[in-house]
Amino acid sequence: MHPRGQAQLAIWSDIEPEQETDYLHWLTREHVLERVGVDGFLSGRVFRCEAGSKRRFFITYELQETGALAGPSYLARLNAPTAWSQRTMPILQNFARGGGPVVARAGLGSGAFVVPLRIDLEGAGLLKAASQQHLVERIAGLDAVAQVWLMQVDAAATGVPTKEKSMRRSVEGAFDGVLVVESLHEAAARAAVDELVSKELAMATPADQEVFVACFQLDRRLAGLS
Repeated sequence: MHPRGQAQLAIWSDIEPEQETDYLHWLTREHVLERVGVDGFLSGRVFRCEAGSKRRFFITYELQETGALAGPSYLARLNAPTAWSQRTMPILQNFARGGGPVVARAGLGSGAFVVPLRIDLEGAGLLKAASQQHLVERIAGLDAVAQVWLMQVDAAATGVPTKEKSMRRSVEGAFDGVLVVESLHEAAARAAVDELVSKELAMATPADQEVFVACFQLDRRLAGLS
């Protein structure tokens, strides 16, 4: 069993409902497998929600360390997208991507329901390690919350220009922190976010507060890569 990774990569995107079948086949039959084969990538998780007329997805990859984001193995993939990826990248809407070290974590296991919040760390008063850990521990203690983790975006590692990035029509959103609440059911996720937004993050309201449900997961061991 590999040790827990020290970094994460978080990605959001929307697609039209009629594009969903091909998109999900691309993710589950090629793309996530390709990514977890990259040096320093340990696992990938895909979450889905229906946001109005769109299909919205949140994908997060567990990384050994932040250096994997700008490492030669990952950049080689990003600069040589497959034919399927070349067909998929231009359809992605409201794209946002950021990766970096996990600076605080609390709880055990993984939840099927997640709320990934893009936040302003300075505005939320979360630049110090003590305040970061206090926050995740308090939220992880709420009813039916499995775990909570906070990632600080490494803008330099995330912002390396690549061929794949140039193919997307939407510009990557800029943010400096991601707080992810993982829970056992949707009501617990929404209650935790209400608590966060009303008390902890009142000065730094997240960009969105959607609840996503797990639909696919793959790690290196399951893919026969370690």
